[in-house]
Amino acid sequence: MMNQVETLEEVVVKEQVVTPYEIVLFNDEVNTFDHVIDTLIAVCDHEPEQAEQCALIVHYNGKCAVKTGAFDDLKPRCLKLLAAGLSAQIL
Repeated sequence: MMNQVETLEEVVVKEQVVTPYEIVLFNDEVNTFDHVIDTLIAVCDHEPEQAEQCALIVHYNGKCAVKTGAFDDLKPRCLKLLAAGLSAQIL
């Protein structure tokens, strides 16, 4: 009869869960479609079609998530949207 040595190994798995934030753009009665579209292209790196779709969603639904990601990436973008006269918030 042989003695068996059993080795137990504990494996610790670290998983970083990143909760994505989003910039939500709100409708207003001040800005033109062109201004909103141009600003989304410049600030959020949208393609023209994407920016136009977001502008339409904002117009008809009152709001639209225009960018998702890490808070540190979204904060300066949101500030630029606000500086351009748009109504936006990170949620």
